[in-house]
Amino acid sequence: MCYNRLMTYNWQQEDWPEFRYDLAKVADTLLIFAEKTGRASGLLRGLAEETQTEAMIEMMVAEAIKTSEIEGEYLSRKDVMSSIRKNLGLGQPLEKVQDKRAEGAAALMIDVRNSYAEPLSKEKLFEWHRMLMTGSRDIKTGQWRRHDEPMQVVSGPIGKEKIHFEAPPSSRVPKEMARFIAWFNETGQGGKQEIKRPVVRSAVAHLYFESIHPFEDGNGRIGRALSEKALSQGIGRPVLLSLSRTIEANRKQYYETLQKGQQSNEITSWVTWFVNMAVEAQEHAEEQIEFTLKKTKFFDRFRDELNERQLKVMRRILEEGPPGFQGGMNAQKYMAITNTSKATATRDLQDLVERGACVQSGGGRSTRYEFNLGQ
Repeated sequence: MCYNRLMTYNWQQEDWPEFRYDLAKVADTLLIFAEKTGRASGLLRGLAEETQTEAMIEMMVAEAIKTSEIEGEYLSRKDVMSSIRKNLGLGQPLEKVQDKRAEGAAALMIDVRNSYAEPLSKEKLFEWHRMLMTGSRDIKTGQWRRHDEPMQVVSGPIGKEKIHFEAPPSSRVPKEMARFIAWFNETGQGGKQEIKRPVVRSAVAHLYFESIHPFEDGNGRIGRALSEKALSQGIGRPVLLSLSRTIEANRKQYYETLQKGQQSNEITSWVTWFVNMAVEAQEHAEEQIEFTLKKTKFFDRFRDELNERQLKVMRRILEEGPPGFQGGMNAQKYMAITNTSKATATRDLQDLVERGACVQSGGGRSTRYEFNLGQ
């Protein structure tokens, strides 16, 4: 077999896949993650069942959208939300879902949560791949890649491509994935090679899977789903956070650190980066839980006092989650959402202020309205 002479990748080295890392480098961060995981769990248990469900849905929507955005694919929030609610048996979507990719992403998010405790299998990975590739053409779904061409991660214009990573040839994928699946199951709780820290297992699982790159497409998204599965198995319940939201916000660092991690089987730098991202994701989860509770209380207080236009605008703004609608609300945005006149928009907004639902700031064309969730 002819290997790349300019760079030796992790899978080409004699110690593959014996990953090594120094947990002393992240000891404090691991404690912080454990504390924040416990805090988020406590916050969630303190919510009513309906509010817990809403927080869970919001997190799945964020994960589905952001894991796709990392790969340059942009899904409609409305389509993803409708698909998730329908799959959870929470009613039919108000409008027909137009984007089949959104349906597939939603189905994957739900199955990752529902099947978190099950051992990993080739069949489950194939099922996830078929879900994820819903609506995609020219992709062979539910099977390992088989093409003879090298599987490369590249950037740059045609003719001046830069190769960041080259995965094992397709002929090696079945054997590599059989070993990966065995490793994943043996490193879980009670396994022969148990990794005690769930977030560390999550980090290693992601890099290991991405280094094999077993599918024609969708490897990044399935790799992040595996990270979520590893976390959920470690804490004994479906994890309530969106790793992809945090990774997408640090996308350049993600690819750079992953690429560095794929050059050696000493992966302390990758584990360190991933654990820090998980802590940040847990902080965002706390914000989302608290926001969901405030939003629920807000609707309970004002639902019977407001007209349909006002309720429609409230839902549209608050579905954005924290930090909310960028730039606040103004008469122009209100008119666009409700398809009403400026006079009606101004009157409705002033009514919201008088009721204590909104706080007004600025004046003239700079007048803005922020929903008062602190009530």
